[in-house]
Amino acid sequence: MKIHKEGFTTILIGLTTLSLITWLSFSKLPHNTALIFGVVALAIAILIIRFFRSPTRIPALIEDNLVYAPADGKVVVIEEVEHKEFGEKKLQVSIFMSPFNVHVNWSPVNGIVSDRNYFPGRHLPAWHPKSSSDNERMRVIVQTDNAEVIIQQIAGIMARRIRNYLNVGELVQQGTELGFIKLGSRVDIFLPINAKIKVNIGDKVKGIGTVIAEI
Repeated sequence: MKIHKEGFTTILIGLTTLSLITWLSFSKLPHNTALIFGVVALAIAILIIRFFRSPTRIPALIEDNLVYAPADGKVVVIEEVEHKEFGEKKLQVSIFMSPFNVHVNWSPVNGIVSDRNYFPGRHLPAWHPKSSSDNERMRVIVQTDNAEVIIQQIAGIMARRIRNYLNVGELVQQGTELGFIKLGSRVDIFLPINAKIKVNIGDKVKGIGTVIAEI
């Protein structure tokens, strides 16, 4: 299992702390009690390592009109929106990532990064309706041959570390690593109003494995 670079420091600190707690438990506590501490510490260590797993994802079909899920998770929003920042109506698809999902984010389309902006903000729960506009977030716009696609990484209550690796002018492909969000959060995609949505609210999607729309 490949570990993402964002997890190296966290994993090192976590495993060191858990090892110290386990050592102290066996040094100071009865054997059976210490054994329980050891099992719990092992379970936590496995969860920490799994959180930062970084699978290799290759789209089954590369076509400019396809929009893939940019993250693993559950579809929680599909709606028509009109943000003053966009200047026109868009179709919004939002994917919620629980702490148990892979937290790598990928580019859902082929194109050129035309804009990249960071917005400081609140830390409402990622499922909150206003998290898309009020929370801390990173927004990237990718210009494809067919349309403009907006990808927004959103921080939540626990997720307060957004990483985005793209730069303006960069050419991206479906499956290019876009970034990483630590702990549970969500990713929004804003599509042209005439996009054909291929998922429903409540669907579980796989990053670069599930086609969520056609443009």
